[in-house]
Amino acid sequence: MLQPELAEKIVREVQRLISEEIIVVNTDGLIMASTNQDRIGTFHEGALLTSQQKKKLIITEKDTPQLKGVKSGINLPIFFQHDVIGVIGITGDPEKVTPFGEIIRKMTELLISENYYGEQFDYHSRAMETFVLEWLQAKEPSSHLLERARALTVNLELSRTAVIIELEQRAQPLSRDMWSSILNSFSQNKNDVVTRSGNERIIVLIDCSAPVQPPSIKHRLEQFLRLMKNSFEISAYAGVGQCAASSNLHHSYAQAERALKLARRNRGIIFDEELILEMVTGELTSEIKAEYIQRSIAPLLTEKELLETLVELFKQNHSLKNTAQVLHIHINTLHYRLKKIEDLTHLNPNRIHDLFCLYLAVLFLDE
Repeated sequence: MLQPELAEKIVREVQRLISEEIIVVNTDGLIMASTNQDRIGTFHEGALLTSQQKKKLIITEKDTPQLKGVKSGINLPIFFQHDVIGVIGITGDPEKVTPFGEIIRKMTELLISENYYGEQFDYHSRAMETFVLEWLQAKEPSSHLLERARALTVNLELSRTAVIIELEQRAQPLSRDMWSSILNSFSQNKNDVVTRSGNERIIVLIDCSAPVQPPSIKHRLEQFLRLMKNSFEISAYAGVGQCAASSNLHHSYAQAERALKLARRNRGIIFDEELILEMVTGELTSEIKAEYIQRSIAPLLTEKELLETLVELFKQNHSLKNTAQVLHIHINTLHYRLKKIEDLTHLNPNRIHDLFCLYLAVLFLDE
């Protein structure tokens, strides 16, 4: 409970209030931290007595010869959940330092309590992360998985929708306060499971056993993305799978992964059920996509003007008029460029088959 790192933190915090020498001692009477580095690791008989008697001990100059390793001052027991876990001592004239005693003890106990519950919070977060990753890989829930689910109060009977949220360019781990805010933002349904996956991803398994329509999920995700942007200046996007039974949750997660690829490009929220063409293209390897680009639009890669024209044509839904307006060129110039694209690629943008081939190539190039 009272580790050396925490003891040192207590000493640093108390130093901000008073200038006297401070010691933090364990229940065996060994000094764990002190403003006087020479005293660390030495025995303090007064602190041992304080720990055993569970009450304040004032040490005067006349007491120092009788007690090993002590100086005049005040020793106070540190309580946590009704047990003494250590002692904090303030060296100095007892009449001068005693008024600070109760304040310092209370402050120390608050620091210890905050540290304890923070560690419990971190432990639960880590346990949930490993549990969810195991759950997503399991085809059938093992007895070990069921036991961990009970310990973490996760209901494996419910159907769920997998959501993957990706935090853009997040190299550092989320702070405890930031993670607490994230968990609170998903606290509307106690059956929802929220966990981290590395520094950049958040996995949310939304209870969909009750009728929950995608717009409500989308609304919650939009609120979350705004929270990340406004409160933490972090951009994020999300891929959403479809509702699946607990035993098929890995399917919903795979769908969320597929939707996330498009969400990453669009910087938004994509539902897998909205995908059509992406269902097929998402399964292709990067090697196949690269080879496809080489076979189709490779000659345009060094023709920036022509490539931009083709991309804009798709953005304008093949409207020649709108494309020419956006590019600030005459319609005849646009026709000239399209003819040049056909000459270089042997794909005619006015033929549906060739147009589709060009669109795929641009799609892969964008990825």
